[in-house]
Parts: sequence; C-alpha cells; structure tokens
Amino acid sequence: MIIGESIFLLPFVVTRVFRPTFLTALGIDNLQLGTAFSVYGTVAMVSYFLGGPLADRFPPKKLLIFSLLATAAAGFSMATIPSLTTLTLLYGFWGFSTILFFWSAYIKGIRQFGGENAQGKSHGLVDGGRGFVAALVASGSVFLLDAFLPVSAEVATAANLSNALSKIILCFTAIVILCAVLVWWVIPSETDSTPSDKLSLKGVRQALKHRSVRLQSIILLCAYVGYKCTDDFGLYAQDTFGYDDVTSAHIATISFWMRPIAAILAGYLGDRLIHSQVVKYAFIIMILGAIIIATGILQHTAFAFVAISIASTSLGIYALRGLYYALFQESQIPLTYTGAAIGFISVVGYTPDVFMGPLMGVILDNNPGALGHQYLFAVLSVFGLIGLIAAQLFKKETAETI
Repeated sequence: MIIGESIFLLPFVVTRVFRPTFLTALGIDNLQLGTAFSVYGTVAMVSYFLGGPLADRFPPKKLLIFSLLATAAAGFSMATIPSLTTLTLLYGFWGFSTILFFWSAYIKGIRQFGGENAQGKSHGLVDGGRGFVAALVASGSVFLLDAFLPVSAEVATAANLSNALSKIILCFTAIVILCAVLVWWVIPSETDSTPSDKLSLKGVRQALKHRSVRLQSIILLCAYVGYKCTDDFGLYAQDTFGYDDVTSAHIATISFWMRPIAAILAGYLGDRLIHSQVVKYAFIIMILGAIIIATGILQHTAFAFVAISIASTSLGIYALRGLYYALFQESQIPLTYTGAAIGFISVVGYTPDVFMGPLMGVILDNNPGALGHQYLFAVLSVFGLIGLIAAQLFKKETAETI
C-alpha cells in the first residue's frame, strides 16, 4: 500500500495538493504544467505496453527497488525548483521510472494476493490503503507548508513559496527512498517468475481477443479522466472562492480523505454484488458531482457545501479507482497473461496522462476564474457518460461467465 502510493508522490501528489503554490513557485501557467504531464503520459504509454510482458517474466523485487530509487533521484532535481525545460525532462523520466518496471508487476501481485473470489476486496483494500497513506502525507505536508513559510500564506512572496515547496519536495523524496528500503527488506527474493522464458507479446495478442478487455480499457480511460480532474480542486478553490495557498491545499486534501473510504467500500460491495454494477453506480455519482460543479451553483454557497460537493464527486471517482482491475474477475482473464492484459488496458486507459494536462491548461488559462473550472467539469460529465455506457456493455458481455 505504502509502496504503491509513494512511487507517485513526486510526479503527482505535489501538484495535486499544491497546484497554486507550484505554479507560482516555478512561474508557469496551467498549459505549461499540462504539457509536462503530457510528456509523462506519452512515455508512460510505451512503458505500460512493455511493462506488461516484463511483469510476466521477471521477479518484482528488483524492478520495484530500481523504480523507487530512480524516481527519488529525480526528486532532488525537482527540489531545486527547476526551469520549465528541466521540469518537462523530469516528467519524461518519471514516465519511464514509475511505470516500466513497476506498474504491471504491482497490479499482478495484487491479483495473486486476492485470489479469484475476492478481487474487489483486495483491490479495494490496497487502493484504500494507498489512499489513506496519500491522505496522511497530503494533510501532513499542508501543515509543513504553513510551518516552512516565514510569514502567513496571505502575504507570502513567490520566493517564500519556492523555498517552502522545495523543502516539502525533499521530504517526499526521502519517503520514496525509505520505501525502496522497505521493498528490499520485506519482499522475498524468490518468486514464481521464470527468467528462462522468452519475453513475448503473445499474451498481449491473447488478451486482445477478449472484447471485455477492450471495454475495460474504455472504463479505465473515462474513470481516469475523473482522477486527473482531482488535480483541479485546490486551484478551483482559489480561483472561485479566493482562498489562499494553505486553505486551497486543505480543500484539495478533502478529496484525498475520500479515497480510502470509497475504494474499500466499493471493493466490498463489488465482491457481494457485481463489480460492473458497482462501477455503474460510481459513474453516476461522479457525473452528478461534476454537473453540480459545472453549473456554477456553488459560487455563492458556504464552505460546507463546497466541501460536501468535492467529497461526493471524489467518492464516485475513487470508487471507480478501487475497482479498475477487479473487473478481471468478471472477464475471466487467465493469470498467465494478466500482466499483458494490464499492459494493454493501461496503454489505453491512462491516455488521459497525455491529453488531460494540456486540455486542462487550455480550458483554465483561456477562461479565467470560475468559468474555466465549470467547463472542465462539464467535460468530465461527458466522459462519465461514456464510461457508464461502457460499463453497461461490459456487464452484458461478461454476464455468462459470472
């Protein structure tokens, strides 16, 4: 749980919690940050595809340790508050270090851990645990930001914010290094992997024969658009309601705390009902929350209503996240090429890493204030509808195998 979340602390949690601070410290706009995200996503797509067959061949321990240490090494560069060019190169490197040797092996391990009768529970518990870790780190780092600032957030200069952000990034880097040590200490060296086997794309071809795999990739894509939109909550709070950097960061952490609740609840419900049915309910919740924000009706409401709206939207988003891969139980994908199937689904499903950053940048920079955020969540509601349709088709496709 800790390991699965720590790998993404530097590339994503920093900007998700401190987006307004990050933009100010680096002197960049939303589109420039989105372009860096897009570079990450482009490299990650290739890494997802190649990482699937790697996970079916090599033991995870060495892969995970290398991923964590390489990711942490780049964190020291990020802590210097680099130029836009260097930042973009860092995100390209992270697209390689966080995915190629890490992701498919990690997900395959979860499937083996849960068995075929408790996929929702295992994925829900793991993502819920990851969410709890992320929420603790996010909340703690917000208090650190306040502590590192020599003056109150309302009057802090860009230099003050840069210095405080640099210290937080170093703290995150230390966490990633400690997790690499944890992997070395905890995960056994002996695995069921067969290093003598040839690295082959045969499993990918087998996986593509299943229509359910293709539908699952669409479900993941639409759900992941929702996850990318959680990056906006802090900036939404600042642009729409005028909150300072620290208060906006606190608003962003509301979403983090919904993740463990939603993921664990969705996982347990999925094992007791049908995973695809729970996915449909989660899409409906996400769509309704997105529509509420898109209409702009929250602009003149109390803080409590804003918090509730963000929490409810996050509930749907993170419930989907907790069941991304539990759908394998319904599609009956053999474990022998689960890694390959994960690779294909991830290539398609995580394409929002390529296009959502620039799209968010264009929408927000060209529509200042609350309007840009309303347009963004209108886009999310459309993707939610597509995902809902895909979930219904997936349920119909797999009905005979359940």
